[in-house]
Amino acid sequence: MSQKDYYSLLNVSRNATGDEIKSAYRKLAMKLHPDKNPGDKKSEEKFKEISAAYDTLSDPKKREVYDQFGHAGAQGGFGGGGPGGPFGGGGGPGGFGGFGGFGQGGPRGGGSGDPDSFQDIFGDVFGDVFGSRGPGGGHGRSRRQQKGADLRYSLNISFEEAATGCEKIVSFMRQRSGRDEPAKLSVTVPAGVREGQRLKLSGEGDSPMGGGVPGDLFVIVHLETHPIFVREENDLLLDLPISYIDAILGTSVELPTLTGKAALKIPPGTHSGQLFRMKAKGFPKVGGFGSGDMIVKVLVDTPERLTAHEKELFQKLSASAEDTPMVKSFKEKTSQVLKSRK
Repeated sequence: MSQKDYYSLLNVSRNATGDEIKSAYRKLAMKLHPDKNPGDKKSEEKFKEISAAYDTLSDPKKREVYDQFGHAGAQGGFGGGGPGGPFGGGGGPGGFGGFGGFGQGGPRGGGSGDPDSFQDIFGDVFGDVFGSRGPGGGHGRSRRQQKGADLRYSLNISFEEAATGCEKIVSFMRQRSGRDEPAKLSVTVPAGVREGQRLKLSGEGDSPMGGGVPGDLFVIVHLETHPIFVREENDLLLDLPISYIDAILGTSVELPTLTGKAALKIPPGTHSGQLFRMKAKGFPKVGGFGSGDMIVKVLVDTPERLTAHEKELFQKLSASAEDTPMVKSFKEKTSQVLKSRK
């Protein structure tokens, strides 16, 4: 095997942390593993090199010797400790024999009990990709089963369906044992579900070839735009236009809600932008108790055109009507400002 610098092989700096070394090895191992590159001798040789590098640099004692003495120290030229290297064990880093699942002693020789051992990193990297097989096809230790791919499905529902909960049938394609398979499933959407919320259907994704654990199906909920409502957390927002006459005299209006209808009393003298809160008329809280509110914002709608008769009536009203409180207050303040400028 070549005597390339171990840090260069893993593309890390000489002061890299253990986590950085582990992460770098994972990325390279996933790319170069022989099971993913059958018959590619160059990739196999590169995989051996990075494995040797990780075997040394992941062990603090081996790394310390390597930093001081280079490859001579890593191969047992310094520090004693047995024929396989300075810390004992057979096989050594020069081939597959010394790596977990391939030889007798694993990367540490007799085994160090280190939770980030070479054996553990192989379990992390290859457990989901190669199933119960170890790197290079070894069966020396148990492996996690291969898992199939997870799938995503976008599901559109109305505000009303989100408020009450619903059952939806979803149809999609998935792979089972390497073949496309049509699937149709019932999805329970809980009351109060929010935009973008994921519903997980375990085991309903793709199934890997050769057996293993099927992936999951994630149903992503999207709320359709509502013609009059807007959602804010669990509250329901509604803009309510009313005529200027109703704003002056007051009125009562019947409004739709998410589950039916309700009456709202508009008192005399209501101004544009005034808010009215209708308790518990919003979305229910998922997994909890209670509901949000329905918040109604009044918008006074002033006419753009008046008939001649309407103008005459308003002119008479204007001549006798007193200023409203807000208008009166504003006039007083502007009067003070203008006086100060004389």
